[in-house]
Amino acid sequence: MKKHGANAVVPQHHLPSVINPSTSRTPQKAQNNSNLILIAGVVVSLFLFWYVHLLTLNQLTQLSGGLAMPDSLVGGFDLGFVEQLRLAMDEAARGQLNYVHKTAGTLFPLIFGFTWLLLIGTNVAHKGLRWALWAVPLLFAAVRLWGNAAIDSLMSADTVDAGQVALASGLTVAGWVLLVLSLVAGGAAVLLGRKRASAAAPTAGHAQS
Repeated sequence: MKKHGANAVVPQHHLPSVINPSTSRTPQKAQNNSNLILIAGVVVSLFLFWYVHLLTLNQLTQLSGGLAMPDSLVGGFDLGFVEQLRLAMDEAARGQLNYVHKTAGTLFPLIFGFTWLLLIGTNVAHKGLRWALWAVPLLFAAVRLWGNAAIDSLMSADTVDAGQVALASGLTVAGWVLLVLSLVAGGAAVLLGRKRASAAAPTAGHAQS
């Protein structure tokens, strides 16, 4: 006989657990995710570097009478070179260079900078050193984007002066120098990360024993 009123029996329902133990976030999983992002970032950065500097800018020399694009000149350029390049390239060719700067030329420093920030952040524990190393790829991204804009300004302006050329040339040289320094900073970060991991390994093994 069923009970009614205050003594009624309440059916018991067992709800499934909301937390799935298999999806719990562990330091190892977080490290694996970071490694996957780093690998993808490095691959994309290499591809964009090849696409911009070794493919597209090289192909644009066919529209400039064989003259190199300003971005490719590691040692910079002068007013005479810029004037010669402006005469050799028509409006359509200049538009293609501007398009490269706005697409792959923008993506490369941004993706490279983000990848190197992650690379340094996951390998360098010391806060001061981490920020010092971070400054290099951040400066590279900013200088490279500024350099793109300066070159486009030179190519599209009615007239150019030595000051504009010196700025664009200086930014181009600085961009190449900062790219090399970023690679060095990334290599240093990886070495520091391996050193820290090797130092932690004996400690972990001693704790387990």
